[in-house]
Amino acid sequence: MKQIITATHTKNLMNDLRYIIDQARGRVATTANYTMTMMYWHIGERINREVLGNQRAEYGKQIVVSIVQQLQEEYGSKGFEERNIRRMMQFASIFPDEQILSPLVSQLSWSHFLMVMPLKDDLKREFYLTMAASERWSKRTLKDKIDSMLFERTAIASKPDELIKKELASLRNDDVMSPDLVFKSPYFLEFTGLKGMYNERSLEDTLHRRWRRTN
Repeated sequence: MKQIITATHTKNLMNDLRYIIDQARGRVATTANYTMTMMYWHIGERINREVLGNQRAEYGKQIVVSIVQQLQEEYGSKGFEERNIRRMMQFASIFPDEQILSPLVSQLSWSHFLMVMPLKDDLKREFYLTMAASERWSKRTLKDKIDSMLFERTAIASKPDELIKKELASLRNDDVMSPDLVFKSPYFLEFTGLKGMYNERSLEDTLHRRWRRTN
């Protein structure tokens, strides 16, 4: 008996096919992102070693200019502008441990790393990247969290550096989130002069308004 293909059959089939295609595209995108970001790290690390290995003060500037010219001749200008090469060098300097970096790169994009690189404190950078990877923050969410001083607002910010590193490592390696990474610090409200109970959004809005008035 000939089977009748109904609209429901077609819809279910298409849903399954979309899922298969979307999953494959996601894996390809993730793999491509990981490969590209680690390529940037290796480029920056190799140039940094070359610069540090030479004692002449002007050598660093000269080698970067020379490398930029040759890379652009061979691979095109896109992605190999001098500004980007210097970002790669900064990237490798800020994150010198490839073993710690690699798992984060598998979950975050190059743009995530660019957002935390201007931060001066190593622990803050580690906090935001670890939380972004664990909570699957988008680039916009990460920016919002940095702008709203999430690190300063958590209870863990007042802990010793070694304890902070230990709890961040537990989150990265064992997916164990400490309460101090979630709970807000009461000292932050005292520092900002805010009174009463605030939810996260109202607190962020209030802090932004105060920041705009003082800048």
